[in-house]
Amino acid sequence: MIRLNHVSKIYHMGGEDIYALREASLRVRKGEFVSIVGPSGSGKSTMMNIIGCLDNSDEGEYLLDGESITNYSEKELAKVRNRKIGFVFQNFNLIPKMTAAQNVELPLIYQKLPSHERAERVKWALEQVKLYERREHLPAELSGGQQQRVAIARALAARPSLFLADEPTGALDSKTSREIMGIFKDLHEQGNTIVIITHDENVADEAERKIRIRDGQVSEVVES
Repeated sequence: MIRLNHVSKIYHMGGEDIYALREASLRVRKGEFVSIVGPSGSGKSTMMNIIGCLDNSDEGEYLLDGESITNYSEKELAKVRNRKIGFVFQNFNLIPKMTAAQNVELPLIYQKLPSHERAERVKWALEQVKLYERREHLPAELSGGQQQRVAIARALAARPSLFLADEPTGALDSKTSREIMGIFKDLHEQGNTIVIITHDENVADEAERKIRIRDGQVSEVVES
Protein backbone atom coordinates (compact mmCIF):
# COMPACT_ATOMS: atom_id res chain seq x y z
CA MET A 1 0.00 0.00 0.00
CA ILE A 2 2.76 2.47 0.99
CA ARG A 3 6.11 2.37 -0.75
CA LEU A 4 8.82 4.99 -0.26
CA ASN A 5 11.87 4.47 -2.46
CA HIS A 6 14.97 6.46 -1.43
CA VAL A 7 12.92 9.52 -0.51
CA SER A 8 14.70 12.71 0.56
CA LYS A 9 13.36 16.06 1.73
CA ILE A 10 15.88 18.89 1.61
CA TYR A 11 15.61 22.39 3.07
CA HIS A 12 17.98 25.12 1.93
CA MET A 13 19.06 27.25 4.88
CA GLY A 14 21.91 29.77 4.98
CA GLY A 15 23.50 28.36 1.86
CA GLU A 16 23.39 24.86 3.32
CA ASP A 17 21.32 21.80 2.39
CA ILE A 18 19.56 20.35 5.45
CA TYR A 19 18.16 16.85 4.99
CA ALA A 20 14.93 16.31 6.94
CA LEU A 21 14.77 12.90 5.25
CA ARG A 22 17.75 11.20 3.64
CA GLU A 23 17.06 8.40 1.15
CA ALA A 24 14.33 6.95 3.35
CA SER A 25 12.75 3.71 2.14
CA LEU A 26 9.89 1.76 3.70
CA ARG A 27 7.01 -0.54 2.83
CA VAL A 28 3.62 -0.89 4.50
CA ARG A 29 1.34 -3.64 3.25
CA LYS A 30 -2.44 -3.42 3.14
CA GLY A 31 -3.93 -4.32 6.52
CA GLU A 32 -0.74 -3.75 8.52
CA PHE A 33 -0.49 -1.85 11.81
CA VAL A 34 2.86 -0.03 11.76
CA SER A 35 4.44 2.53 14.07
CA ILE A 36 7.13 5.01 13.01
CA VAL A 37 9.03 6.05 16.11
CA GLY A 38 11.74 8.62 16.70
CA PRO A 39 12.73 11.57 18.89
CA SER A 40 11.94 15.21 18.23
CA GLY A 41 13.77 16.45 15.13
CA SER A 42 14.24 12.96 13.73
CA GLY A 43 12.19 13.59 10.59
CA LYS A 44 8.91 12.08 11.84
CA SER A 45 6.79 15.09 10.90
CA THR A 46 8.36 15.27 7.44
CA MET A 47 7.71 11.56 6.97
CA MET A 48 4.08 12.01 8.03
CA ASN A 49 3.60 14.96 5.68
CA ILE A 50 4.87 12.95 2.72
CA ILE A 51 2.94 9.77 3.55
CA GLY A 52 -0.16 11.89 4.19
CA CYS A 53 0.21 13.76 0.87
CA LEU A 54 0.59 17.05 2.73
CA ASP A 55 3.96 17.62 1.05
CA ASN A 56 6.10 16.28 -1.80
CA SER A 57 9.58 14.78 -1.55
CA ASP A 58 12.55 16.37 -3.33
CA GLU A 59 14.15 13.08 -4.32
CA GLY A 60 12.95 9.49 -4.63
CA GLU A 61 9.49 8.11 -5.27
CA TYR A 62 6.33 7.64 -3.20
CA LEU A 63 3.67 5.16 -4.27
CA LEU A 64 0.30 4.91 -2.51
CA ASP A 65 -1.92 1.98 -3.49
CA GLY A 66 0.46 1.37 -6.40
CA GLU A 67 0.03 4.92 -7.70
CA SER A 68 3.08 7.19 -7.96
CA ILE A 69 2.20 10.56 -6.51
CA THR A 70 5.70 12.01 -6.28
CA ASN A 71 5.07 14.83 -8.72
CA TYR A 72 1.43 15.54 -7.94
CA SER A 73 0.21 19.13 -7.74
CA GLU A 74 -1.31 20.48 -4.54
CA LYS A 75 -4.79 20.05 -6.05
CA GLU A 76 -4.05 16.43 -6.94
CA LEU A 77 -2.59 15.76 -3.47
CA ALA A 78 -5.76 17.21 -1.89
CA LYS A 79 -7.89 14.75 -3.88
CA VAL A 80 -5.78 11.82 -2.69
CA ARG A 81 -5.97 13.01 0.93
CA ASN A 82 -9.74 13.36 0.77
CA ARG A 83 -10.26 10.00 -0.92
CA LYS A 84 -7.72 7.70 0.71
CA ILE A 85 -6.35 9.00 4.02
CA GLY A 86 -8.00 9.34 7.42
CA PHE A 87 -5.99 11.65 9.67
CA VAL A 88 -5.93 11.58 13.47
CA PHE A 89 -3.88 14.37 15.08
CA GLN A 90 -2.49 14.95 18.57
CA ASN A 91 -4.63 18.03 19.14
CA PHE A 92 -7.80 16.50 17.64
CA ASN A 93 -8.34 19.36 15.12
CA LEU A 94 -12.07 19.56 15.81
CA ILE A 95 -14.01 22.70 14.91
CA PRO A 96 -15.09 24.26 18.25
CA LYS A 97 -18.47 25.58 17.11
CA MET A 98 -19.55 22.29 15.56
CA THR A 99 -21.08 19.37 17.44
CA ALA A 100 -19.42 15.95 17.46
CA ALA A 101 -21.77 14.79 14.69
CA GLN A 102 -21.12 17.88 12.58
CA ASN A 103 -17.35 17.43 12.92
CA VAL A 104 -17.64 13.83 11.76
CA GLU A 105 -19.88 14.85 8.87
CA LEU A 106 -17.65 17.62 7.53
CA PRO A 107 -15.32 15.54 5.30
CA LEU A 108 -18.37 13.76 3.90
CA ILE A 109 -19.76 17.11 2.78
CA TYR A 110 -16.46 17.75 0.99
CA GLN A 111 -16.90 14.36 -0.68
CA LYS A 112 -20.34 15.58 -1.86
CA LEU A 113 -22.20 12.60 -0.43
CA PRO A 114 -26.01 12.86 -0.22
CA SER A 115 -27.43 13.85 3.18
CA HIS A 116 -29.01 10.46 3.95
CA GLU A 117 -25.70 8.67 3.37
CA ARG A 118 -23.85 11.24 5.48
CA ALA A 119 -26.29 10.69 8.35
CA GLU A 120 -25.87 6.91 8.16
CA ARG A 121 -22.07 7.14 8.14
CA VAL A 122 -21.97 9.63 11.03
CA LYS A 123 -24.18 7.38 13.16
CA TRP A 124 -22.14 4.30 12.30
CA ALA A 125 -18.78 5.98 12.95
CA LEU A 126 -19.80 7.46 16.30
CA GLU A 127 -21.21 4.10 17.36
CA GLN A 128 -17.87 2.48 16.52
CA VAL A 129 -16.12 4.72 19.07
CA LYS A 130 -19.05 4.49 21.55
CA LEU A 131 -19.92 8.19 21.40
CA TYR A 132 -23.20 8.34 19.52
CA GLU A 133 -25.04 9.47 22.65
CA ARG A 134 -22.73 12.52 22.79
CA ARG A 135 -23.29 13.46 19.15
CA GLU A 136 -24.86 16.85 19.97
CA HIS A 137 -22.06 17.94 22.30
CA LEU A 138 -19.49 20.56 21.33
CA PRO A 139 -15.78 19.69 21.66
CA ALA A 140 -15.48 21.87 24.79
CA GLU A 141 -18.14 19.69 26.42
CA LEU A 142 -16.10 16.53 25.84
CA SER A 143 -13.02 15.17 27.58
CA GLY A 144 -9.71 14.89 25.72
CA GLY A 145 -10.24 11.19 25.18
CA GLN A 146 -13.76 11.77 23.87
CA GLN A 147 -12.49 14.44 21.49
CA GLN A 148 -9.92 12.00 20.13
CA ARG A 149 -12.68 9.42 19.68
CA VAL A 150 -14.62 11.98 17.64
CA ALA A 151 -11.48 12.59 15.55
CA ILE A 152 -11.17 8.83 14.94
CA ALA A 153 -14.87 8.66 14.03
CA ARG A 154 -14.36 11.52 11.57
CA ALA A 155 -11.58 9.54 9.89
CA LEU A 156 -13.66 6.35 9.96
CA ALA A 157 -16.70 7.95 8.35
CA ALA A 158 -14.73 8.84 5.22
CA ARG A 159 -13.83 5.14 4.77
CA PRO A 160 -10.16 5.72 3.93
CA SER A 161 -7.75 3.06 2.76
CA LEU A 162 -5.16 4.34 5.27
CA PHE A 163 -5.41 5.67 8.82
CA LEU A 164 -2.50 8.01 9.58
CA ALA A 165 -2.22 9.03 13.23
CA ASP A 166 0.27 11.69 14.34
CA GLU A 167 1.03 11.41 18.09
CA PRO A 168 -2.60 10.37 18.72
CA THR A 169 -2.06 9.92 22.47
CA GLY A 170 0.32 12.86 22.98
CA ALA A 171 -2.30 15.09 24.68
CA LEU A 172 -3.87 12.30 26.77
CA ASP A 173 -3.24 10.70 30.16
CA SER A 174 -1.99 7.11 30.33
CA LYS A 175 -5.40 5.50 30.97
CA THR A 176 -7.06 7.36 28.09
CA SER A 177 -4.05 6.64 25.87
CA ARG A 178 -4.56 2.91 26.43
CA GLU A 179 -8.23 3.26 25.50
CA ILE A 180 -7.39 5.10 22.27
CA MET A 181 -4.77 2.51 21.34
CA GLY A 182 -7.41 -0.14 21.99
CA ILE A 183 -9.59 1.50 19.36
CA PHE A 184 -6.73 1.43 16.85
CA LYS A 185 -6.17 -2.26 17.60
CA ASP A 186 -9.87 -2.93 16.98
CA LEU A 187 -9.68 -1.05 13.69
CA HIS A 188 -6.65 -3.11 12.71
CA GLU A 189 -8.46 -6.36 13.55
CA GLN A 190 -11.24 -5.22 11.22
CA GLY A 191 -8.68 -5.15 8.38
CA ASN A 192 -7.73 -1.46 8.33
CA THR A 193 -4.22 -0.23 7.49
CA ILE A 194 -2.86 1.96 10.29
CA VAL A 195 0.35 3.97 10.55
CA ILE A 196 1.09 5.74 13.84
CA ILE A 197 3.81 8.39 14.11
CA THR A 198 5.08 8.73 17.68
CA HIS A 199 8.00 9.54 19.95
CA ASP A 200 6.60 7.24 22.65
CA GLU A 201 8.20 3.79 22.67
CA ASN A 202 5.26 2.33 24.63
CA VAL A 203 2.81 3.51 21.99
CA ALA A 204 5.10 2.28 19.21
CA ASP A 205 5.26 -1.16 20.82
CA GLU A 206 1.48 -1.53 20.41
CA ALA A 207 1.88 -1.88 16.64
CA GLU A 208 2.62 -5.21 15.00
CA ARG A 209 5.68 -3.73 13.27
CA LYS A 210 7.94 -0.89 14.34
CA ILE A 211 10.07 1.36 12.12
CA ARG A 212 12.62 3.71 13.62
CA ILE A 213 13.59 7.10 12.22
CA ARG A 214 16.60 9.10 13.37
CA ASP A 215 18.40 11.99 11.65
CA GLY A 216 16.14 11.52 8.63
CA GLN A 217 17.14 7.90 8.12
CA VAL A 218 14.80 4.93 8.45
CA SER A 219 15.48 1.45 9.76
CA GLU A 220 13.29 -1.53 10.64
CA VAL A 221 13.20 -2.50 14.31
CA VAL A 222 14.03 -6.19 14.63
CA GLU A 223 13.16 -7.59 18.04
CA SER A 224 15.74 -9.94 19.54
